[in-house]
Amino acid sequence: MNYHSNRDSEIKAAFGDALLASLAPDGGLWMPDEIPHFNPKNTARMGAMSFAECAAELAVHFTDDRFSASDLVALCRDAYNFDVPMVTLSGEALDPALAPDAEDFVLELFHGPTLAFKDFAARFMGRAASHLMGATKQKRTILVATSGDTGGAIGDAFLDQKGIKVFILFPKGGVSKVQEQQLTTMGRANSNVKAISVDGTFDDCQQLVKAAFGNPDLTKQYNLMSANSINVGRVIPQSFYYFWTSLQAKAAYPNRPLVYSIPSGNLGNLTGGLIAKKMGAPIDRFVIGNNANDPFVDYLSTSVYEPRPSVPTLSNAMDIGRPNNFPRILSLYNDDYTEIVSVCWGASFSDEETERHIRRIHTETGYVMCPHTAVGHLAMEKFAADISEPFTRITVGTAHPAKFADSVERILHTDIPMPAPLAKAMKKKQRVHVMGPTLADLSDYLAMHA
Repeated sequence: MNYHSNRDSEIKAAFGDALLASLAPDGGLWMPDEIPHFNPKNTARMGAMSFAECAAELAVHFTDDRFSASDLVALCRDAYNFDVPMVTLSGEALDPALAPDAEDFVLELFHGPTLAFKDFAARFMGRAASHLMGATKQKRTILVATSGDTGGAIGDAFLDQKGIKVFILFPKGGVSKVQEQQLTTMGRANSNVKAISVDGTFDDCQQLVKAAFGNPDLTKQYNLMSANSINVGRVIPQSFYYFWTSLQAKAAYPNRPLVYSIPSGNLGNLTGGLIAKKMGAPIDRFVIGNNANDPFVDYLSTSVYEPRPSVPTLSNAMDIGRPNNFPRILSLYNDDYTEIVSVCWGASFSDEETERHIRRIHTETGYVMCPHTAVGHLAMEKFAADISEPFTRITVGTAHPAKFADSVERILHTDIPMPAPLAKAMKKKQRVHVMGPTLADLSDYLAMHA
């Protein structure tokens, strides 16, 4: 597969080169030249595979000849050694024999090592980059801005890998206590993963990463690579779980339309879903849930896109006022607003609404949602209120609620059991550098540690 810049289709790169370069030379986002489409016969065959096997088969179409089919099978089996469950709010698995009338499911994407959906893309990306660099003995410095979960997933995926140094930028006071503990305790004191607390917002962190890549001297000196969703290696793997899980859901309930609700920030997760739909995944629509940072929901309502400074909310990983992947969505649909709104529907919610929803769902079902998943489920309920026919509803569960224990425990007045990886991280001593949101500050820190 070749890729092109969304700004200039004549600027091309193979998958491996696009992955390592992160951005196109003109500053554009890499887009696949074509998206493979699978007919019902092929999707039926792929739906019978395990998730890792299906992901490997899809990856063949998006990578290049530096990755053999057997390479990708081994890569995906190693990356995806955890479950991808779809459950009802009462705990039943997606199975019409167990829950024949069930309509409302949560796709729990938080069973990987850092307990967030970012593990899917980060682990594929990390292994793909290592595969390429192992053959060439290259070195890379990864810069990643995080609003909570991306940094943890990337740090875990690249921890202790030779030839790679990772610098995670997160907004000071802008992530949960558990997330910050994860970000600042990876590896040993001389670890290849460094955490940087930026005195600003996530948008400041994201802008710093973009500014570094826009500086030719820094890019060349440190061989910079981004692990944010500006990197196509982050977005493509997110299509895999939409493709495979939609086949499972459609097989279980073949006569019902299928709708996913996605709590959204940078829109990489939605972009992956849209790519899956274009590949032939039997998905009818996407519901987008935003918090107060809702430029995309406003766009869906008005056709006007106005990015804005982000504001802090309960669902902090979605506190993004300038979503990176909006241009990719425009590119996928050739800037056709009518076509985009035929596939996407959105709504935004306040912290107060989110808190009430977490409490209500827990009281009625016993299910505990993280604030982000709650925003997605709120959006699904609002969407469903105007739909008279039954349909299969799948809300994307993006993170384990224990990652936001300080908020969730306050809301529910109950303790949230801490999974072993988080409990271990909470006992470690933090190692973090605090700096201002300037390129000069970042350059000075790289000079000492990169």
